[in-house]
Amino acid sequence: MKDIRPLRSEADYDWTLLEVGHYFDHQPNPGTPEGDRFAVLTDLIEAYEAHHWPVGPVDPIEAIRYRMEIGGKTHKDLAALLGSRSRASEILRRKRALTLPMIHRLNSEWGIPAEVLITPYHLDKAA
Repeated sequence: MKDIRPLRSEADYDWTLLEVGHYFDHQPNPGTPEGDRFAVLTDLIEAYEAHHWPVGPVDPIEAIRYRMEIGGKTHKDLAALLGSRSRASEILRRKRALTLPMIHRLNSEWGIPAEVLITPYHLDKAA
């Protein structure tokens, strides 16, 4: 595979992005030399990005807020899903932890990934 090298700098990363960019209009078939080259380049990019710009775990409450924002959902919608306005408020204010049934409903009805919702998060114990 010609020209493939470790990504040791931003210049190497930029070069690899340009190389991969050529394949997006005409993605090569897997198992072909060009398909293998594409796979190796994308693996290099993913490894470089994971090392240089790691993404931490998503906060479940922020995920709920984001889903409400992008989906046009209101506090009333969350209350209907979780059972009451006070429960929805307590969840959003971090006064109450999500329960398994809540996680299930948020996942099945709003499409929030369960692995995000089960991530441990900070509860505000102050009154």
